[in-house]
Amino acid sequence: MLKYFVDTTEALITAAVISGLVMGYAKASNGKKGGVTVLIGIICGIIGAGIMAYMKNATKKIDTSLWNLRNFSVSLVSLVIFFIFVIISAVLKKNKPKAADIISYSSCILLSLITASALFYSLPDIFTYPYSILLVEKSVLSTTFILKFIGILLGIIFVFLMGLALNRGSERTGRNIALAVMSMALCINAARQLSVCLRVMLTKRMIEKTDLLFEIAKFSSNNERLFIYGGLAAGFVVPVVLLIKSLNVREPYSNPAEHRKIRRKWIISKHWAAFASVCIAFSLVDITAMKAAANKVVELSPVEDAQVVGDSVYVTFEQVADGHLHRFGYTTDNGVQIRFIVIKKPNSSSYGIGLDACDICGETGYYEKDGQVVCKLCDVVMNINTIGFKGGCNPIVISYTIDNGNIIVPIEGLLEYEHEFKN
Repeated sequence: MLKYFVDTTEALITAAVISGLVMGYAKASNGKKGGVTVLIGIICGIIGAGIMAYMKNATKKIDTSLWNLRNFSVSLVSLVIFFIFVIISAVLKKNKPKAADIISYSSCILLSLITASALFYSLPDIFTYPYSILLVEKSVLSTTFILKFIGILLGIIFVFLMGLALNRGSERTGRNIALAVMSMALCINAARQLSVCLRVMLTKRMIEKTDLLFEIAKFSSNNERLFIYGGLAAGFVVPVVLLIKSLNVREPYSNPAEHRKIRRKWIISKHWAAFASVCIAFSLVDITAMKAAANKVVELSPVEDAQVVGDSVYVTFEQVADGHLHRFGYTTDNGVQIRFIVIKKPNSSSYGIGLDACDICGETGYYEKDGQVVCKLCDVVMNINTIGFKGGCNPIVISYTIDNGNIIVPIEGLLEYEHEFKN
């Protein structure tokens, strides 16, 4: 569950920051109609991402890199035009306020395209997570599927709340500050988009490869998280500004009722500022410490000694009588170690026996955690009683016999799977 929560939040943080800041500025500059315009862009981005997710899984006609190139090209052009419109609107504001308002609203349409672009890029992978999990679990009612889905859902809820906090906070900072903060976040995101476009064009040989371009592409690819940090830093300006402004409120009022209203407004503003700060701080913990914990490499237990007699590998009952997972192996003439696992089934005299590999995840292996057998690659928990049977992420079934207190695994049967362990 933790891994899917972390992966979901990391993928959506940038889109959440952009959506929140853009919505806040749109409301501060154009009121309700500006917010509605951006909301339409958000909805279109979500729908488009859903269609893209379906197309990527249902067909083989989607070249993700080319779609990213097209998507980011639209976003980058929209951003340039937006800044031009902002300048024109500022120039016309004094002498032609109506024309300035029209151009200002038109800039909200461009912002809605940029927001849709961010969601269209980030969401398809999130939408495909349940499908990917089902390839292994086979049922939405399995405990593992439910836990992983909860992780995805909690990640979506968290980034939504962070975007909402930035939206409400940005709206309260005022038009000019909201514009400045949003512009910072959009420029950082534009740098990320440019780096992705550069990598795509180099890969597709649309542009000539040079040492400088290669180094830029390499640096941006290896330091993708810097763009996330930059976006969060821009978003953090919002609660800081709100907290500073709340310390020196000088809004005029004519009666106690108006005074109470102003005080309540700033109390609410401080609450949103605090909530946004918490969300941003948690995001940093999420993509650093929590990500490290979720992706911690599990070391498989060492291969234990087993006696080779004739054409078979012998494992004694005494070696595996403790009910824990035991790993054995046979090294072929080609130097390939074929591993298999043995575990005594709970409340039974039978054993779960199979390769230390499965048809879905390959030879990444299994490990024991809290009395359960877990696939190292996909974190699926095995039902120990089903080990030795085909299906799902269970270990590949191998032939064996039991005789005189020994589990006897024919070497010929192991050699059939030598190709599974060549990597």
